[in-house]
Amino acid sequence: MKEAKPLPNYLLQRYHGWKATTYAENRAWYHKLATDGQHPRAMVISCCDSRVHVTAIFGADQGEFFIHRNIANLVPPFKPDGAQHGTSAAVEYAVQVLHVAHVIVLGHSNCGGVQGCLNMCAGHAPELDAKDSFVGRWMDILRPKYELVKDIDDQSEQLRQLEKHSVMISLENLMTFPWLAEKVTSGALTLHGMWTDIGEGSLEYYSPATDLFEPV
Repeated sequence: MKEAKPLPNYLLQRYHGWKATTYAENRAWYHKLATDGQHPRAMVISCCDSRVHVTAIFGADQGEFFIHRNIANLVPPFKPDGAQHGTSAAVEYAVQVLHVAHVIVLGHSNCGGVQGCLNMCAGHAPELDAKDSFVGRWMDILRPKYELVKDIDDQSEQLRQLEKHSVMISLENLMTFPWLAEKVTSGALTLHGMWTDIGEGSLEYYSPATDLFEPV
């Protein structure tokens, strides 16, 4: 693979700094993580967005969360068709092998993937409607929820509401996985819908009682 190159210097410097400080000060903890395996209590499905720092938001250490990131924190419906399904595989591993107690779907403000879905559904992003657009076809998961926000005039509010619907459709699709739904019904697993405002540092959770996202 001749195209592969060494890491840029700034990343190498950061690695060596980490190895000399954080790792050196916690060597025994890292050895324990390596030898004991992982036993996360929760799975977090979040967006790929570099501004979403899952472990920092919840003050989590290594080994505490099983984290899967994708565009717009979406979960597709259960579809065992023999194709390659990265998100579904991650959910299966977390629930069936790691036996996590919680699955958290975490959406966020100013999500570029959700904005792309808005643009595509409104006819302003023909490139995403192309059959060979991986982003567009992925955002088809969220497309049905566009009907719920299309008449909102305020563009910021429209985006915010569709971001929260991206969390909701993922929760709905998670319940189409039969072995996951069985654990939810039995009480062995709980689902959580969350949305964070990056600029404000706020966090909201979906409340079934009000059918709204409420501040934590």
